[in-house]
Amino acid sequence: MIQAETTTDLQCYHCGETCADDHIHIEDKVFCCEGCKTVFEILDENGLCNYYDLEQNPGLSLKIRNWGTRYDFLDNEDIVQQLLDFSEGNTQKITWFIPAIHCSSCIWLLENLYKLQPGVKYSRVNFVRKEVTLTFDAAQVPLRKLAELLATLGYPPKIQLDDLQASGKDGNKKRKISAEDKKLYFKIGVTGFAFGNIMLLSFPEYLDWVGTDYQNFFGYLNILLALPVFFYSSSDYLISAFKALRAKTINLDVPISMGIVALFGRSVYEILSHTGPGFMDSLAGLLFFLLVGKWFQSKTYQSLSFERDYKSYFPLAVQLKTTNVQEETQIASTPVTDLKRGDQIIIRNQELIPTDGVLLSKDAFIDYSFVTGEAEPVHKHQGDLLYAGGRQMGSSIELEVQKEVAQSYLTQLWNNEAFSKTAANQPHRFQQRVGKFSQYFTLVVLAIALGTAVYWYQTDPAKIWNTFTAVLIVACPCALALSMPFTLGNTMRIFGRNRLYLKNAEVVADMAAVNHLVFDKTGTITHPQETKIGFEGVNKTSLETNQADCIASLVKHSTHPLSQRIFSYLKEATLLAATDFEEIPGKGIQGIVEGHFVKVGSKSWVTGQTTRQPVNTQLQTQVYVSIDGEILGHFVMQHEYRENLPQLMQTLQAQYKTSLISGDHDAEAARLQQFFGKDSEMRFQQKPADKLAFVQGLQEDGAQVMMLGDGLNDAGALQQSEVGIAISEDTSSFSPACDAILDATTFDKIPMFLRFSKKSIQVVKMSFVLSLLYNLTGVAFAVTGYLSPVVAAILMPLSSITVVSFVILMTNILARKNKLL
Repeated sequence: MIQAETTTDLQCYHCGETCADDHIHIEDKVFCCEGCKTVFEILDENGLCNYYDLEQNPGLSLKIRNWGTRYDFLDNEDIVQQLLDFSEGNTQKITWFIPAIHCSSCIWLLENLYKLQPGVKYSRVNFVRKEVTLTFDAAQVPLRKLAELLATLGYPPKIQLDDLQASGKDGNKKRKISAEDKKLYFKIGVTGFAFGNIMLLSFPEYLDWVGTDYQNFFGYLNILLALPVFFYSSSDYLISAFKALRAKTINLDVPISMGIVALFGRSVYEILSHTGPGFMDSLAGLLFFLLVGKWFQSKTYQSLSFERDYKSYFPLAVQLKTTNVQEETQIASTPVTDLKRGDQIIIRNQELIPTDGVLLSKDAFIDYSFVTGEAEPVHKHQGDLLYAGGRQMGSSIELEVQKEVAQSYLTQLWNNEAFSKTAANQPHRFQQRVGKFSQYFTLVVLAIALGTAVYWYQTDPAKIWNTFTAVLIVACPCALALSMPFTLGNTMRIFGRNRLYLKNAEVVADMAAVNHLVFDKTGTITHPQETKIGFEGVNKTSLETNQADCIASLVKHSTHPLSQRIFSYLKEATLLAATDFEEIPGKGIQGIVEGHFVKVGSKSWVTGQTTRQPVNTQLQTQVYVSIDGEILGHFVMQHEYRENLPQLMQTLQAQYKTSLISGDHDAEAARLQQFFGKDSEMRFQQKPADKLAFVQGLQEDGAQVMMLGDGLNDAGALQQSEVGIAISEDTSSFSPACDAILDATTFDKIPMFLRFSKKSIQVVKMSFVLSLLYNLTGVAFAVTGYLSPVVAAILMPLSSITVVSFVILMTNILARKNKLL
């Protein structure tokens, strides 16, 4: 039964709005409308009432729940195709902007949609952008039904069709971001106008130029000017604090909001009671600087964020096919950012499709696991549309570009949950510690403010308002929240300038914790471009022309460093059509060329011989070749180790443990031992699964592992390690399983990168100390009554600016000391 309550005490169990009466209810739960009751019933039937455990009254009011023809346009297939990020068969993917996302309960509910609606395979929320990405079966749940489901739950997607053609995968994001910026600009403008005029009206008060009547009149004008500042400009802070308190939590906006309310309330009281001029100038100045700081932070994030500026980070390239004036076909590596509609590109085996394109080749097998999570390759035919994010499995294919590259979309794939090393929606462990510290800091500030008010109430009641307000305002927790993202973001940018491209800023913290480095050999510590190569045929025979043509035509489809070196060696060969291409990690490649079955790879795989060969003390790798089962011989590659490798290893071993795992034989073991030392473990003839198991073994022993490999045969080990770095000679080789991609030309900077990552974490800690010293000093003056709210309001935004300037300056100075700038 529902207990007797006054009307004003009745709150909707779902959304928290005031209920006129209790006629809509389920047991003791009252609802404001049938819509909220329906959502509760849906959640209850599906066992999802944990939604209400995360936050009190987390839902949104649904008093209008008849959607009528609102989403009829989603029955139009042409419109649907423009909205979709991906479509293959019945599997479709879309990203929608959901303005109603506002708390952890929203995230929880939206990411559990698959439990509510059969056909929804996967959903992921980007809380900052208020977006949800949905992968679904269109046969079970059409797009219109999906939109109506979200609207029924209180999360109607905001779909604007005005600029669909211009949007692409990035356009909607840009439009929404500019709308948010426009709102912020308007708030800054309103606050700036009020701030300037309040200051102007306060000058006579400052200089004691006017009499009492005019003072009162100017005070009333100040209240009038301060109303939009308080009710409009500070609304984000006040609403955020209100929601936090309603959820029985404390966030960083609570003390700020208390300071704003105290400053406004005290000023109104003084002006109306004629006991003082108030501090409306301080209130307007406080909000103006807070909003300017928010704008500055937003713009800085846009310049530092990996998602916002992908081209400043990993320079993904693709093979562009062109025709010169002599009508000769030319192929050149081109940055994906330079691609235009109509360009023809070549995608080799295991390469990522950077943008939507029409298949020009006869057929293709595309792995869309990075997009949909489904690993089964899809067979596509000439003329089919291939979506960005797919990976070609087999012979090289040609595409005609249909859209310019959506850079943030590619980055989203790299940051896909499938490659995440933390649980979904869980912050990085370093961020968790910072978050807890900030939360405790906020609680301490509130306790000090209340304690100060109690003390002065007993000692000198006239100082209560001054001291209480000053403590809340001067003790700014913003600096604590800003120090980490700005420090790691700037570090990430500096790394990018030195051609180490990180997946996200959290990788910096992971690098700082590393204590064990694991190296692959081929393509990592050896220099593929400097490798000397020759062919030793059976009975000292050389390759015939048609044999060289078949081998070159096969290896051109592979991105493996050895395959590319062989292709370069056979550059005069005539290229033929290859079919049934297959690349087997740790073994080699095979396929049909002009009716001939060609195999290129390890001796045991090509020849079938498993006997151990005599140790070769020369720095050689042998790649065997057979055509139609006949062993032709092997390519001999004389490896050249990367420049300064001995000095590099000596520097690293002074602070880290090192290991080597290689798929090659142990012919170079003695030479490598000189580099790695007797204490380093070296393993040879390791398959990809063996490399993964080796990293897992180190982690079980407590090691924090950084794995450095070529990103092809090492994908499992790269993903398993705390930090996986793929060494790239060719920017078209992109491994989403890694955490970072290092341009091979800066391989010798690895010690600098590791040292600088540690220094960056020290900068974060130093900024915390700086912020604490500022706050302790400011609070001490505020508690004793020597700091007025006016000065506190000026110091508050200055503290954030000081901390941000400090971390940027310190990271730049340390980067110069480490020769990274």
